Amino acid sequence: MYALICDEFDPTKREKRVISVHKTRITAEKAQMKLPHKLIQKASECYTRIVWVYNPIRKGDCITPDAFDTWAPGETIPQGDRIPECD
Repeated sequence: MYALICDEFDPTKREKRVISVHKTRITAEKAQMKLPHKLIQKASECYTRIVWVYNPIRKGDCITPDAFDTWAPGETIPQGDRIPECD
């Protein structure tokens, strides 16, 4: 299952809030397109991110990095995401 999460990219903030849950990456991408790139959450900003979640979750849950991964098992990773961004 895929989830759209609010990610602050702050290593000290491990819990990520689930914005929505989807059966496919395509439906998660469509939902992400409808949201602004940055979301204002209380006193901070966060970025939306699509992740693969290992266990069943619901909208509004908070998950930690050990509960999700960027790609689903067996999912084809786009060529552009395989090359690390470095100088």
